[in-house]
Amino acid sequence: MNTRIKELRKENKLSQEELALAVGTTRQTISSIETGKYVASLPLAYKIARYFGLTIEEVFDLSEYIE
Repeated sequence: MNTRIKELRKENKLSQEELALAVGTTRQTISSIETGKYVASLPLAYKIARYFGLTIEEVFDLSEYIE
């Protein structure tokens, strides 16, 4: 799944570790989501989007799941 997390982190000058701490997960999880190796759970996706003041749809590309 494509996301804007890396782009949003860079715009906000955040490390993966800082974002992970802010949303209650690990740096490895953030890295895996950014590289598409892991799909965030709905609660985690919500926390990430809310952290940036955006909707889930503005952060995560859900087009592959919508017909």
